[in-house]
Amino acid sequence: MNTPKRGLSRRELLIRSGVVGAAGLSLPAILAACGGDDGGNGGGVGDLLIENWPEYIDLTEDDVPGTIDRFIAASGVKTTYSEAYNDNLEYFAKIQPLLGTGKTIEPDIIMPTQWMAGRLRKLGWLEKLPTDKVPNAKNLEDAFKNPPSDPTGEYSLPWQSGIAGIAYNIDATGRELKSIADLFDPAFKGKIGMLTEMRDTVGLLLLGLGINPSNITSFDEAAGAFEQLEKAKSNGQIRAFTGNDYIDDLGLGNFAACIGWSGDVLQLGTDNPSVRFVVPEEGATLWWDTMVVPKGAKNVEAAAKFMDFVFDPVQAAQITAYVQYISPVKGVREEVAKIDAALADNPLLFPDDETKKRFFPFADLSDEVEAQFEEAFSGVIGA
Repeated sequence: MNTPKRGLSRRELLIRSGVVGAAGLSLPAILAACGGDDGGNGGGVGDLLIENWPEYIDLTEDDVPGTIDRFIAASGVKTTYSEAYNDNLEYFAKIQPLLGTGKTIEPDIIMPTQWMAGRLRKLGWLEKLPTDKVPNAKNLEDAFKNPPSDPTGEYSLPWQSGIAGIAYNIDATGRELKSIADLFDPAFKGKIGMLTEMRDTVGLLLLGLGINPSNITSFDEAAGAFEQLEKAKSNGQIRAFTGNDYIDDLGLGNFAACIGWSGDVLQLGTDNPSVRFVVPEEGATLWWDTMVVPKGAKNVEAAAKFMDFVFDPVQAAQITAYVQYISPVKGVREEVAKIDAALADNPLLFPDDETKKRFFPFADLSDEVEAQFEEAFSGVIGA
């Protein structure tokens, strides 16, 4: 399938801000920076290589040990951590020539978004997780158990989660926003942003039309959302389709409102109180990134040790306090409160049960239907 070229993904703030992390280093440099020769002796279970999205974990800073160094100290597993996962489709294209021909890739853990994890599972490219070696998996929040992308829960564990809703600059809107319909208010013509992530943009528009994006099985069921999107683009309502870089225009007021991600806006709002985020009345799209083990990985037991470590609420809280996305681990809120009481009270990080009922993951589409969605979306946004 030919896939559209994507804008910056939600975690590419690192690149946007000019910071170069492990993703920009050669493999020897990564080995030196993210584990190196001091990473332990492997503990008898083999070395571990993890590939994750940029700036998506707390790393050691100012002599305060980050998750990777805490894991190495606790387990003795020599661990290399790379920020080489920048985009689901890009990463899929990189591993397809290997996993698709029965060969292996180097990482023992990769972090695809749940829909991509579902694709990898259906292709037979994932190992089953040795759940007996991940006792802390008992801490998995109920909302993430047995999702459509992994119905038996044997192939993946969530890493972090977030929602797409409405981000807005109240100085530019002049009023609070509460509905997806607000994105189509003529008063905001030319000052609305939409995301280049198809599932979040189309999913939110479907919710605005009263359609649950979790339940769709055909393109025809979503046709109304594409028609609405095309109309809004052609009449000038939409200023631009963006990736993570929407936060610049939002902060400056170039966007009065846009579809945005909770974690981004939570961090931006700390410095700019004019920037706000709302879960629309109709609901928000829910996504999460996963931890999966590629087929043929050499160090499955070491991968299990890491998954068990980060599903300890004490460790998971350290990650949550840094990345400020929703944790899939029970007990994290209580631990975050010990780190930052205000953060523990933030409803974007710890939504109440009533709010959670308005979170909807996008359906697990068949390859044929997904190709139709991507082709139509690419045609609208001009990718």
